[in-house]
Amino acid sequence: MMIRSGLVGRSILASRSPDLHQGEGRALGLEVSYELFDFTARDLPDSALAEVIGTLRDDGFAGFNVTYPFKQAIVPLLDELDESALAVGAVNTVAIREGRLIGYNTDMIGFRLSMEQGLPGARLERVVQLGAGGAGAAVANALLSLGVRRLVLVDVDPARAEQLRSELAARFPGQDVECGAPGTLDTTGADGIVNATPIGMNGKPGMPLPPEKIAARQWVADIIYFPRETELLRVAKSKGCATINGVGMVVGQAARAFEIITGHAADARRMRAMLD
Repeated sequence: MMIRSGLVGRSILASRSPDLHQGEGRALGLEVSYELFDFTARDLPDSALAEVIGTLRDDGFAGFNVTYPFKQAIVPLLDELDESALAVGAVNTVAIREGRLIGYNTDMIGFRLSMEQGLPGARLERVVQLGAGGAGAAVANALLSLGVRRLVLVDVDPARAEQLRSELAARFPGQDVECGAPGTLDTTGADGIVNATPIGMNGKPGMPLPPEKIAARQWVADIIYFPRETELLRVAKSKGCATINGVGMVVGQAARAFEIITGHAADARRMRAMLD
């Protein structure tokens, strides 16, 4: 029996998610199809989101993944939210059970595992995070759960950053969360910098902050995995910074998403080897 899943988002035709999910399905002896529903390639407006996910439900999909820019927009369209999605306030995985759409967030655990494996022992006194959208919410929750004492959120939408700051402050009362303005960003006292924006991904070249804002003493994490070395990471490496890209996060979240959608546990190491 074919297990149908896919990915909903914009500018995702270069995504390796089909390889990850279909490859893991083959390794487990399962028939898994994974389709890309790229709103940009299909010339669809954001307002078509409800119609698209309704079609997936009606066509017998077991579930699907959600990426930029729909991780928060999809929340009110779902029938139920798992504890992970409630905690983060964003959804990147949807399971379809008896016609009901159930939202989950696997980004948080994916980023947390990536930090633990890729930057063990990293200083976490003060961290600057760029981006407060759906992925940013998951990353911020992961950072604070790892013990970051002071987190500075920077976003082009000040209201969005403040909303996330308020939610995090309530969830992590013993830690300091504040907002910073992109134009006056001060990274001099930061131990680490995290890019949770789409700037630097395939189709959105550039850097989310000026090169002079990065110092050799800092570690730099980018949640983008295609390309593996964004301009941000290239500049950071040239300055001697410890870095991680988004591969660890995407594999960690994909393994958990695969299990949610198919009902079969995935081997994250095998998925990582497949991606490599």
